[in-house]
Amino acid sequence: MPAARLELAAGTAVSRILGGAPRMPDATIEDSTELEILMLGYQRGEREAAGRLVKCAAPVLFRSIRPFVNDVASAEEVLQEAWLRIHTARHTWRSGEPALPWLLAIARYTRIDHLRRYYRRRETSLDELAQQLPSPVEDERRELSTLLTALPESQREVVLMLKGEGLSLEEVARATGSTVGAVKQKASRAYAKLRTMLQKGGTHERTRAE
Repeated sequence: MPAARLELAAGTAVSRILGGAPRMPDATIEDSTELEILMLGYQRGEREAAGRLVKCAAPVLFRSIRPFVNDVASAEEVLQEAWLRIHTARHTWRSGEPALPWLLAIARYTRIDHLRRYYRRRETSLDELAQQLPSPVEDERRELSTLLTALPESQREVVLMLKGEGLSLEEVARATGSTVGAVKQKASRAYAKLRTMLQKGGTHERTRAE
C-alpha cells in the first residue's frame, strides 16, 4: 500500500478511536497568534494573560502527559511541575516562536524526569511499568490505549501529537527536539504497526527498539 494511503488508514483509525475527526487543540487556542499574545502578556507579568494561558493550554498539556503515566493524579502532579518550569523559563520563549510546541516540550521533559524518578523509587523496569499502565474506562479509550501501548514510546508520542492534538510535523519536531524527517519516519513506522494490529484484531508484543 502506498505510504500516503497507509498513513490515512492508520491515522483514520486512531482518529476514530479518539472520537471522530482528528482532535485539534482546544477551540480557545486554535489561533496560535492568540496563544503567542498570551505568552507575551505572561512574560510582562499580566495576571489576566497568565490565567488565560493556563486555562487554554492546560488541557492540551495534560493530554500529552496522561497516556505515559500511571494515573490521573500522577498526570496532574506532572502538569503542576510543568507549569512551575514554564513559569521559571517563561522569559526564554522568544516572540515569533510558536508557543504551543514550546509549552509541550517543557511538559515532555517534565514527564520524562517524573518517570525516571518513578523507576528509581519502584526499581521497576520500563517493560514492567508499561504492562502496569491502566487503560481508560471508556471502550474507545481502552482500545486506543491497547493499540498505542504496543508502540515504542517515541512513536506513541508522535502519533498522539499528530492525530490527538492535530499538531503539524514541524510543531511535533519542535516539541520533541527532533527533526521533521525523524518525525515522519516515526509516524510512518507507527502507522504501519497500527494498520497491522487493526487487520489482525490484536496487538503485537511491545517492541523495545525505537
